[in-house]
Amino acid sequence: MNDAQLHLVVNHLPIVGVLIGFLVFLSGCVIKNPQVKNTALSIFIFSALTSIAAFYTGDGAEEIVENSPGISETLIHEHEEYAELFFTMMLILGGTSLITLILQYKKYALATRYGFVFVLLISIGSMVISKYVGSSGGEIRHTEIRHDKDMIQLNVDYDSDDD
Repeated sequence: MNDAQLHLVVNHLPIVGVLIGFLVFLSGCVIKNPQVKNTALSIFIFSALTSIAAFYTGDGAEEIVENSPGISETLIHEHEEYAELFFTMMLILGGTSLITLILQYKKYALATRYGFVFVLLISIGSMVISKYVGSSGGEIRHTEIRHDKDMIQLNVDYDSDDD
């Protein structure tokens, strides 16, 4: 399995993981169940670990696809920029989740409360960034989801040929 294939396998895990973790965390806050919130923290930690694999297979994937027809260096660069930010956010989220989980088990109530608030805020930010990293990555190969001017022009030209 080459880096491009491995990247395609693992890149969805942190994106989906942060969303699932957020939903579990939110439900734990609503029902005021610390075990559910701890489960969400574990999901965030797992997602942060998978973001390491996704991030470090990205360069190898780029080398494989960058010279393929229809691949835009601009789109790859945009995706890299979002990926770096998302990776940083995920490491912060994973680290904060781990610390909060440890504090929760040691029964530090005040520190845990602030940890949960920080985890909530970082998870929201991570979800926002995940939308951009996922979309920009998909646009590299999937021309049907691109929103650039050239693709719109191609669609207009194609539609006018049918008349």
